[in-house]
Amino acid sequence: MNLTEKRKEQIASVLIICLGNILNAFSARVFLLPADLVAGGTTGIGLILQRITGIPLSSLVLAFNIIMLVLAYIFLGKKYTFSAILSSFMYPIALEFFNQILGDYVLTDNLILCTLFAGIGIGISLGMIIRTGASTGGVDVPPLILNKYFRFPVSVGLYIIDFFVILGQALYQPVDKVLYAILYVIIYTLVMNKLIVSGTSRIAVQIISKHSDEIRNFVLRQIDRGATIIPVQGGYLNQQLNMVLTVISNRELVQLEKNVHLIDPESFIIVSQVQEVQGRGFNLDKHWKPE
Repeated sequence: MNLTEKRKEQIASVLIICLGNILNAFSARVFLLPADLVAGGTTGIGLILQRITGIPLSSLVLAFNIIMLVLAYIFLGKKYTFSAILSSFMYPIALEFFNQILGDYVLTDNLILCTLFAGIGIGISLGMIIRTGASTGGVDVPPLILNKYFRFPVSVGLYIIDFFVILGQALYQPVDKVLYAILYVIIYTLVMNKLIVSGTSRIAVQIISKHSDEIRNFVLRQIDRGATIIPVQGGYLNQQLNMVLTVISNRELVQLEKNVHLIDPESFIIVSQVQEVQGRGFNLDKHWKPE
């Protein structure tokens, strides 16, 4: 990757991080806050402190993020701090912007709709940010510090923080709001995880056949995918055979299966979904193309 391409990639990442934080703030302002839903993370901590102090939520979130950035700089170093600084400032600024623009406007007071769309919007926004390799800052910092010095799992640390943040709000919120909060967390987690691996999931196909060479040639020249030959031995007849392993897109599966059965109707085919594929022909350019 030359300098120009690297600069373009960096600019694209910054734009995606900004858009992700804007969507995060918009989803929180339009769906999460008007419905007075229980929230986890930095927003949830801000809501607890806002109830105690009366200070605007965006100011509390900004102050909390700055404290976390200082801790990150001390314990995690410059590299992490620089990756988190954009989100740490962009989210509270965007949140205050939407507060000023929208004022007392409420799109809907339906709790189910607010829970659903808050989860979708925030899940998409977090997925966008994480896909760039950046950090969302805030509550990410304490678990990362614990992981660095005590090998404490980051995911467990995040779950513990969210648990106590939601518990803190549950003390003054009705039970149904807490249940909606659990549903909201499930939705945004599913959406976020789906977005993180979107565009990279593929189909892995394993084909055991007496005509492995013909199948390999078809995969290479007609499907235009790579193929790996793996020697295998049948468990019943002890036959020495070859297995063709290839990774293809979803739309190529039907074409592959159809032609494999034409080549060898008795072939044994195993199809499985894989979450991510990296390498030549996927996230890297090919060095060659079949004739």
